[in-house]
Amino acid sequence: MSVEKISSLQNPRVKQLVKLRDRRPRDEAGVFLVEGYREIRRALEKRVALTEIYFSPEWFLGENEPALIAQAEAAGTKIFELTKETFAKVAYRERPDGLLAVAPQWKRALSDLALPAEPFLLVVEAIEKPGNLGTILRSADAAGCDAVIVCDPVTDIFNPNVVRASTGVLFSVPLVVEESGRVRAWLKEKGVRAIATTPAAEKIYSAVDLRGPLAIVMGSEQYGLSEFWLKECDLPVRIPMAGQADSLNVAMATIITLFEAVRQRGAC
Repeated sequence: MSVEKISSLQNPRVKQLVKLRDRRPRDEAGVFLVEGYREIRRALEKRVALTEIYFSPEWFLGENEPALIAQAEAAGTKIFELTKETFAKVAYRERPDGLLAVAPQWKRALSDLALPAEPFLLVVEAIEKPGNLGTILRSADAAGCDAVIVCDPVTDIFNPNVVRASTGVLFSVPLVVEESGRVRAWLKEKGVRAIATTPAAEKIYSAVDLRGPLAIVMGSEQYGLSEFWLKECDLPVRIPMAGQADSLNVAMATIITLFEAVRQRGAC
């Protein structure tokens, strides 16, 4: 294995990795960070062309890391070994596991999505918190969604905490970022019903038919869905709330609604 060792905190590569925590440097370089064994393994499983991997054996949590590094190198990834102190500088996790990769960004259009006869889609609008977006992606993967469409994004889909909270399924769920108006027009063209979630709806989510071509639409943490989606959706639904709170965390609400659709569609 050909490995370049880095020990200086002033090394240009170390400085660049720290910069990549912020969106502008990520977008300028066209890359993003992937930290963690599970996340990197899932990227490699999906044949993502990781450009670089940085590792520090002193942080390893198990015995499988060397094999993963060798797999990445065989796929053409450049490998760098960091000291424990240097890796702590570039890691964004509080408890790093000694593996950090750099991956190329991608852009997928609605026209790139290959949909089955009865697609099951998740549309999210203006999600603010990276952790919520990552958890939503993980939930969509678990529910078997054919794609996730992020409308009018507030947070960057390549934010390190999105990657982390998704546990790497960012690489396996087809993901599109697009404007709400274009998404709604596309759904109509494809004959996909848009079911919007809002506390103001009359019908309960479990009392409506969630089979057939379907897009579940979820709104932002603070404001919920915009007037556009509430007006343009085929049907608004709500999750019943028995306590004082009038709504759930958006990631939790997404999980509940998605898996009711999974139940009705006969997948569990």
